[in-house]
Amino acid sequence: MNTVDTANESWLKNARVYLHPRAVTLFFLGFSSGLPILLVFGTLSFWLREAGVERSLITYFSWVGLAYGFKWLWAPLVDRLAIPVLSKALGRRRSWLFLSQCLLVLGLSGLAFANPLNNLEQMALLAILVAFSSATQDIVIDAYRIESAGERLQAAMAATYMAGYRIAMIVAGAGALAVAAWASSDSSIYDPAAWKVAYLTMSMCMLIGLVTTLIIAEPAAVEMDEETLQQKQKIISFSENYAHLPDFFARFLAWAYIAVVCPFTDFIKRYGSHALIILALIGTYRISDVILGIIANVFYVDMGFSKEEIAQIIKVYGVVMTIVGAGLGGILVNRFGVMRILFIGALMVSLTNLLFAWLATLGHNTAALTLVISLDNLSGGIATAAFIAYLSSLTNIQYSATQYALFSSVMLLFPKFLGGFSGGFVDNFGYEVFFISVSLLGIPVLGLILLAQRRHK
Repeated sequence: MNTVDTANESWLKNARVYLHPRAVTLFFLGFSSGLPILLVFGTLSFWLREAGVERSLITYFSWVGLAYGFKWLWAPLVDRLAIPVLSKALGRRRSWLFLSQCLLVLGLSGLAFANPLNNLEQMALLAILVAFSSATQDIVIDAYRIESAGERLQAAMAATYMAGYRIAMIVAGAGALAVAAWASSDSSIYDPAAWKVAYLTMSMCMLIGLVTTLIIAEPAAVEMDEETLQQKQKIISFSENYAHLPDFFARFLAWAYIAVVCPFTDFIKRYGSHALIILALIGTYRISDVILGIIANVFYVDMGFSKEEIAQIIKVYGVVMTIVGAGLGGILVNRFGVMRILFIGALMVSLTNLLFAWLATLGHNTAALTLVISLDNLSGGIATAAFIAYLSSLTNIQYSATQYALFSSVMLLFPKFLGGFSGGFVDNFGYEVFFISVSLLGIPVLGLILLAQRRHK
């Protein structure tokens, strides 16, 4: 057998890892994870704007995304708390998955029957329910992925998860808009019945996640290491001997310490004062594209783009370009290292955001929109691949689920909060100034990357 044949067999052998049951499972869980997020952000913004809701009110809706920013608060409970009856029947991870997915079906169905013109507050509450349930589902899926396979399979599971996630974004974006356009008697006017059909369809798509949860096996729980066990015993002994607390309360304090305190103290212990720089970088790395994404669909409507054009160019072609960018980012990180591509990705995202200011001067121009989306999503994919690799390098496997929830929460908290004011900013200064300002927000991130690079080495 020659060298070429041997190399080909090696490639085929490595490719078969994507047929592993765990990798296939993460594809469907990725779909379940990616579906809700656009339905309470991008697609919902389009619905509200078409219904005639003011821009400032629409962007306030983006604050429901703070559920993703604060999920680290209840991640320790999801990580270690059993649900009565359900946990016994399905297991700790699958029970939380099942509960969160049932709530997602309920919340999306409720949105389908809501009317933004009559009861906007009800829609806001339902959007909060969907965002909270979706964030909870993400916590469990991260824990499931980490606990269900060894290190060799993690990369394949992450890849299939991203593929499922992105396909779900096409379904929740282009798919929902296409269903709404198909169900409407006249796609040029607002039709609440069409949006009801669209959101009921999306609710039924969540059944993919529910069925997956019922089929998959429960992963083995990660055992506490020796140091953590010793800390737990010290707390129990202290509570019993000195505080004269009941045994169950002493054990609850020990559980709370291990679940809540240890993941955060471990991070501070490992990185010291440099932890502040790392958290600042995590909290601002995606600030430009997150803020832009909050008002993007409103911008497309105001520029006169139709549902069909947005579905084809942004929700399908744009997502494909993001996947291509993520694949390219993975190759670049492997070749040049995570910090260098982290810097290049942030710079590219900041520069491509300026293209939206140019697009704002052109108005309805599909060729220009295609060019802008191509470059912006390609850059975003590269930056995301590098950022995920960076976050993964920061976690301790002993507390990976809770720490990953902390990192991903910090990642969205400040950008989502700031993005809530984007509608008012556009009303006062216009789209061109807004997009230029968003691009400039990416400059301090470059400095934080250079500071964090010293510790990463």
